[in-house]
Amino acid sequence: MRQDYRSLKKAREIYYSFFSNDSGLLSRYPLMDSITVFPLENDRGSVYKAITKIKNREIAIYTCHLDYRNCAYYDVLGYDGSTWKKRPPVTNVDSILYLNRLSVRDDAIALFIAEAEKDKKAGRLVFLGGDFNEPSHLDWTEATKNLWDHRGAVVPWDVSVMLEKAGYKDVYRVIYPNPITHPGFTFPADNQLKEISKLTWPPEADERERIDFIYYLPDKKLTPLAAMIVGPSGSIAYNERVEETSKDFFIKPIGVWPTDHKAVLAEFKLKL
Repeated sequence: MRQDYRSLKKAREIYYSFFSNDSGLLSRYPLMDSITVFPLENDRGSVYKAITKIKNREIAIYTCHLDYRNCAYYDVLGYDGSTWKKRPPVTNVDSILYLNRLSVRDDAIALFIAEAEKDKKAGRLVFLGGDFNEPSHLDWTEATKNLWDHRGAVVPWDVSVMLEKAGYKDVYRVIYPNPITHPGFTFPADNQLKEISKLTWPPEADERERIDFIYYLPDKKLTPLAAMIVGPSGSIAYNERVEETSKDFFIKPIGVWPTDHKAVLAEFKLKL
């Protein structure tokens, strides 16, 4: 563990963290332990876990950055999900899932679910957040199949289905269950300081997608209160900058936005 964020410290803002090779985590509360759940190998994603405590309740917080290759929703858009070269669009669901499972995103989440069972048995609250590089089945529905270049596909995307079956809730869809009024796109963000060519992978398609998530394990003392998108309210679609007209609530940056993703912020009430 380390507490070496000098600029934050100067501002009297103290956070706690631990060494990781990929995604990371900052905690207001001291960390009791941390482990690597899915190690980063060949740039194919990772999952890390930290344990902290608020008063008498232990909390397991997982951070992930899942495999970006074999990103099958690009194959639906008419681009290869690993090379991003143009290809005929894939619209058959079995074919989409076959391509999706060539990634190791499902392997990483399987290890998360297994590790989090220990936390459940220990009575801990469990949260998982990060860049999944995969859409949610809650967004690729009958209602949205003809929107955003989904090409008629209704897809039970693996990671979100696995998490749902294991009892986890997607906080954004708990607060905003309608993917049409609140699509919650987190990628690609319209970063005004970058050329569009550096923000988009399929320039002739609409790649806007919700691929950054916060999941939680329901608990009788935990209540989700709010969810919002942090980042620019604009996105990139068809190689153009577009301003979102959805009902999503955005917390816009007041300075330099450092990424092509937008973040998800969630608020919970914990009864102690």
